[in-house]
Amino acid sequence: MEKNKEFEKTGAGAIVLKSLFEEQIELQSDSFADSSDYPEAADYIRGYVKANQINDYLELIRKTKEACTIPVIASINCYKSAAWVEFAHEIEKAGADAIELNIFFLETDLTYNSDKTRDLYVNIIRNVKKAVSIPVTVKMSKSVGNIPALINDVKANGADGFVLFNRYYQPDIDINKMQIVSGNVFSSAADLSDTLRWTAIVSGKIPGVSIAASTGVHDWDGVIKCLLAGASAVELCSAVYLHGPSVISQMHNCLEEWMHQMHFDSLKQFIGKLNMANIENPAMYERSQFMKYFSNRD
Repeated sequence: MEKNKEFEKTGAGAIVLKSLFEEQIELQSDSFADSSDYPEAADYIRGYVKANQINDYLELIRKTKEACTIPVIASINCYKSAAWVEFAHEIEKAGADAIELNIFFLETDLTYNSDKTRDLYVNIIRNVKKAVSIPVTVKMSKSVGNIPALINDVKANGADGFVLFNRYYQPDIDINKMQIVSGNVFSSAADLSDTLRWTAIVSGKIPGVSIAASTGVHDWDGVIKCLLAGASAVELCSAVYLHGPSVISQMHNCLEEWMHQMHFDSLKQFIGKLNMANIENPAMYERSQFMKYFSNRD
């Protein structure tokens, strides 16, 4: 709660709380239940562990709302809909101003039908929207097939906005220990390209869509690029972990100075100015430019 208040002081427009992971809760509750000497108590233990973690999260929402005046957005990382509908209602009662759904599962079945991905997203957003009256946004994975088509379907089924993109666990290999290990936890500025590409494409193709750009935003010019591509908000994560809350005020100051130099009086004057619908050659956001670039090199 204290850190969240500090973010507000440095100029954050809203706070997205840390994610509560459905899989993590299930793994921990199963671990406690399996270690019990009384098998008949397993279900009770699972329920107790889950309820305890959820209550801790709800308390974080309440305390942050008491300390901060800016919107507080709860974040759920889920892969099933039924498990989170009741929890979403509790989040709303705790005072959250909105909910961000991180929907992702890694599908590796060779016979998998991609329509199931669309159904998964649609079912989750429909069920959660029925349970709450606060806005619900979806933080997308870039590991889905047709991103604009999926976003269009999910928007039609009630999503109030989208975040592009989520950053998931990155595996690496330790060649000396011959083990799978965790890769770099944080994003880098090099990750911004995909965020810009799909922000520009989605905002250009889907009228009225609300996008928060995320992943790869590490400096003030990255913020401006996201806004020009069509984002109406920018989410920071790795940047504040690496550089602290002061990076927010630095980005604000540089953004205002750039706007002054470019003679912009408001964000609305340039948000989406360089999205796919507003440039002469939309192929600039497509792969065809890759071949053109290398064909001109010796």
